[in-house]
Amino acid sequence: MVPYQSTLLIDDDKFTNFYNEKIVKKHNTFNSIQSVNSGADALVYLQKAMEGLVKKPEVIFLDINMPAMNGWEFIEEYSKLDKEFTSSIKIIMLTTSSNPNDQEKAKASCFIDGYINKPLSVTLLDEALNFEK
Repeated sequence: MVPYQSTLLIDDDKFTNFYNEKIVKKHNTFNSIQSVNSGADALVYLQKAMEGLVKKPEVIFLDINMPAMNGWEFIEEYSKLDKEFTSSIKIIMLTTSSNPNDQEKAKASCFIDGYINKPLSVTLLDEALNFEK
């Protein structure tokens, strides 16, 4: 598997981002890893990436349950971004949600490429990267 040059973690819990970053680093297919604590911060990061100021993420790990802007609200705003820019980005939901509707909604979304229940592990990461809709 070819390494992903840039990865973005989106989770409102700083410890969770720290933990997920450690797991992602253990996986041999990830290089640069950035983390933000909200969907709004992620949109700012993506705008900077479109302007060439930061690396464009090839993979985004997105939490669902966040204050202010949850994962679904982020996806709604993300869907408005330039399609040429977003078409090569893989989004994986990384959540504690046990709601089966969330998993079904993720499978139905053309923007979401995988769904993982926390806590993240290298095995779960492998499964998500091989996710087939």
